[in-house]
Amino acid sequence: MDDKAIVVGVDGSPAARAALRWAVDEAALRGCRVDAVLAWHLEYGQVMAPAPVGIDRDELRAAHREALQEAIAGLENVRGVLVEGDARDALVTASHDAQLLVVGSRGMGLLRTALLGSVSSYCVHHAACPVVVLRAPQPESVEEPRPVTTPGPLL
Repeated sequence: MDDKAIVVGVDGSPAARAALRWAVDEAALRGCRVDAVLAWHLEYGQVMAPAPVGIDRDELRAAHREALQEAIAGLENVRGVLVEGDARDALVTASHDAQLLVVGSRGMGLLRTALLGSVSSYCVHHAACPVVVLRAPQPESVEEPRPVTTPGPLL
């Protein structure tokens, strides 16, 4: 086995689940392990609220650890890595010891991406290893396929 892992960002989204499945398949081909990284942090608004009510850092950490364990349940050769901090920074830091970084893209749109930033875009520009970005799988259409019509023989 290669000592460098494939690092994949997980957050519970459909795109992250697709990224994790892809990373596991790729790791099997490369003979390496997968490090599934879930980064969490308190939101600025929660910390700066006049009277933060019900915020228990240990409970939040435990909830995120449980979400990480659920994400990797039943997968072989996958190690869960829980990181307190910004996802962009956590994944780029993990990329320094990785052979590949895999992230999902939620497709937030231009405005939301401009306002919030994009983890996948940040990783593409700052990671220390190659990056694979996967979109969430699109639901299959339930519509009947339309027949192709032509105007008739073309002379």
